[in-house]
Amino acid sequence: MAESKEETVPCEGKIETASPTVAESHEPHFEPIVSLPLQETKTLEEEEDVLFQMRAKLYRWASECDPAEWKERGTGNVRFLQHKITKKVRLLMRRDKTLKVCANHFIEEYMKLTPNCGSDRAWVWSVAAEFSDEEMKSELLAIKFLNSENAGKFKDQFYEAIEINKSLPKQQPTTDEDDVEDDKKSNKSEVETTADNLENLKIDADADKKNGENSGAENSQELANGQK
Repeated sequence: MAESKEETVPCEGKIETASPTVAESHEPHFEPIVSLPLQETKTLEEEEDVLFQMRAKLYRWASECDPAEWKERGTGNVRFLQHKITKKVRLLMRRDKTLKVCANHFIEEYMKLTPNCGSDRAWVWSVAAEFSDEEMKSELLAIKFLNSENAGKFKDQFYEAIEINKSLPKQQPTTDEDDVEDDKKSNKSEVETTADNLENLKIDADADKKNGENSGAENSQELANGQK
């Protein structure tokens, strides 16, 4: 029986693997001279609860144009927000991405939703005090939803918000009629005082003028006597 011979493979040496080298960073680094801490920006929405939220497209009636026309105001989520303390409900809508306010007003009793051109997906309503531009304006707004179901949900929440605000106690004005009358009396007193001061100045000026005339006459008389 023939003996089996094992073949040996000569070792050519240890194979070394190249270790990855980390490139050194030569970019300059400068510490800021003044560090500005992060500031939390409040939107006042932190004090409110979200009752309703749905995506829609908002329009406003641009009566300043000739001819007047509907202009798109923004697309985003329209929400009904209820204040945690006062319980009053308002409508707020922000544009996508920029989050700029395009609708912001309280839901009042006089408001009424009407279909836009007979559509079951769009509503029109009038607002006497709209604050999206940070100043009070009267606006005619229209809102359009994806389908009639979403439009119906918005309508239900709209009128529910009206009932909530109607049930709230009436807030007393910060300035009542008595305060207004006191302000009027105070202003009248200031005007009368100023008029009296001006009259006194006029009287004093007339007296000084008269005294000056008398003094000049006396000096002339003395000068005439000296010449005699």
